[in-house]
Amino acid sequence: MSAPLSHRPKVVVVGAGPAGASLALLLARGGVAVTLVEAGTSLERQFRGEALMPSGLEALAAMGLLELIPDLPHRPLVGWRFVVNGQELFTAPEPLGGDPSRPCTLVSQPALLEALLKLAGTYPSFAIERGQPVVDLLWQQERLAGVQLRDGRQLPADLVVGCDGRGSLVRQKAGLALQSSPSPIDLLWFQLASPAASPLTGCFTTLVGPEGVFSAFESASGGLQLGWVVGKSKATPELSREGWIERMAALSPPQLAAWLRQWSGGLGAPSRLTVQVGLAERWCQPGLLLLGDAAHPMGPVRAQGINMALRDAWVAARRLLPLLSSGCSGAALDRVTAQIEAERRPEITAMQTLQAAEAARGEQLRQQGWLRGALAIAAPLVGPAIAAHWSQQQQPLRQGVAQLPGPP
Repeated sequence: MSAPLSHRPKVVVVGAGPAGASLALLLARGGVAVTLVEAGTSLERQFRGEALMPSGLEALAAMGLLELIPDLPHRPLVGWRFVVNGQELFTAPEPLGGDPSRPCTLVSQPALLEALLKLAGTYPSFAIERGQPVVDLLWQQERLAGVQLRDGRQLPADLVVGCDGRGSLVRQKAGLALQSSPSPIDLLWFQLASPAASPLTGCFTTLVGPEGVFSAFESASGGLQLGWVVGKSKATPELSREGWIERMAALSPPQLAAWLRQWSGGLGAPSRLTVQVGLAERWCQPGLLLLGDAAHPMGPVRAQGINMALRDAWVAARRLLPLLSSGCSGAALDRVTAQIEAERRPEITAMQTLQAAEAARGEQLRQQGWLRGALAIAAPLVGPAIAAHWSQQQQPLRQGVAQLPGPP
């Protein structure tokens, strides 16, 4: 749907991911004229994180949007299981000692985004451009003043919010460098369709052994999602479907191994997910604000991308709405975008540090066969203590480390 000529956006949001869709909805609900620009005609992606941690659920609750979840494909996570050399080390049940009403919940991200857009469309100040990528930025001297679409149309705005992902064109066109952190791994992402329930029993399961490392969980939309760890410098192994199933089965307890072999025909080809972690040198400049992965690409540990994006959007909406509703622009708006960055950057930095530490522990286990062997042998004795320690370590990754502002 194209923006009507009479719709003069105060804000253009680029990218209809979790940050962009929720921010556009919140601004429109507050009466601010906003146009959301989404390059794709579909919100389906090969991989979209679907684990809402308590931190992300907290943000949705503050937005008044938690009630959307029951009507979407979703499932509460039952627990977290770790298997070493085919031997279960421990299972930690959700919600890991936290609020029992907010266990980690898997939700179809495309369905969530479509629900946000549908609700946004009920507000007259909202417009959306789908299938029209931004190709350039509009400037008035040193200030960003809007965007140009692929079809040549220009959308002027008091504020452009770049929520267009880790490869953000908005960030690049604005000349804001991304300061990347090294990651030793990428992920090969598989989907496995089957008509039968899996032995995972609702647990996010990580399996480590001589053949490698992979994680498996039952997707909110059905079937399994599987992530196989591969070294950053390593080529994607050229294996048949059966070859991949055998690699995974070799790391699995007998029941899961048999199930994987039984339903091997449902395994799709792998898609390589390049793990990129970084921080934009700045998230704002006159007329511009970056949020979500455009400002800070997150690693895959505990699905922080979607959760931090929702928290970004809530903080941004709470700080922007009073000014935009009163007609403020220019320098006053720029001061607020700088405040938003200052408020959000510490949590993002802390979460990336926590993710890196968790990933490093996983790498140690992946590379040290003697450690895996010792843990597998001693699992019945040491498993409960490791589970308790691990659960405690997870709290900041689950809850976040910053206090969100409450509803106005």
